[in-house]
Amino acid sequence: MRPLIAVTTSEMRDPPDHLTKDQADPPRREMALGLRYLEAVESTGGVPVVAPPMGLVAGEALLDAVDGLCLSGGPDIHPSAYGQEPNPQLGPTERELDAFELALVRAADARELPVLAVCRGMQLLNVARGGTLIQHLPDVVGHEVEHRQRERAENVTHPVRVAEHSRLNELLGWRHGAVNSFHHQAIDQLGHGLVATAWSPDGVIEAVEAPERAFLVGVQWHAECLIGWPEHVPVFQAFVAAARAHGERRAGARAGEAVGA
Repeated sequence: MRPLIAVTTSEMRDPPDHLTKDQADPPRREMALGLRYLEAVESTGGVPVVAPPMGLVAGEALLDAVDGLCLSGGPDIHPSAYGQEPNPQLGPTERELDAFELALVRAADARELPVLAVCRGMQLLNVARGGTLIQHLPDVVGHEVEHRQRERAENVTHPVRVAEHSRLNELLGWRHGAVNSFHHQAIDQLGHGLVATAWSPDGVIEAVEAPERAFLVGVQWHAECLIGWPEHVPVFQAFVAAARAHGERRAGARAGEAVGA
């Protein structure tokens, strides 16, 4: 069984110049999602499905059909989502998209769907569970660690320490490693039921998980771009395996209901 994995898109863009030419489609607002997320899901045994912004009723219908949810990276989350005023260094935000994705992850959480949250996705998961964010890291931790690297996303640039005996430690098989980094915000106060399981040298939270859940893991780094690294591929492998197990349990329950009927 190849589980069906919904992958959110957090990036909304205005049409590029080539779409305004005479022979192009009419210009309109677009969504964007890096192909690396879809490639990472497929290469580890899943079937990726892009989840565009939609109404909550449609979103819940989507969750009823899939076996897991991957929350992708993207722009800053508007601080009104966690009760704060904007910092002057706040980047572009999409408040309507924030609202949709927060509702989607809460609905997935209530269904106990396996969830892998990446970069902004981890921050969104934290806010969905009542946590807050540091709006601009240099204001709090300085520049000891470069959290917005200039190198390619396939390169690792700073170390992380993983908590011993955490789910992340178990699936990665290591406690000290290196990751890529493309963010200027991070988790401040943890959301309900989440525990921090990895940190950069300056104390920034680099991973979270919910111990009571079969699989609810967030990583601050872009794990989808490190799928070629043997020490990083287990993040997506474990997520897809958890989604497969969830789908099999659900199929078994439905079969039991059919026999009972």
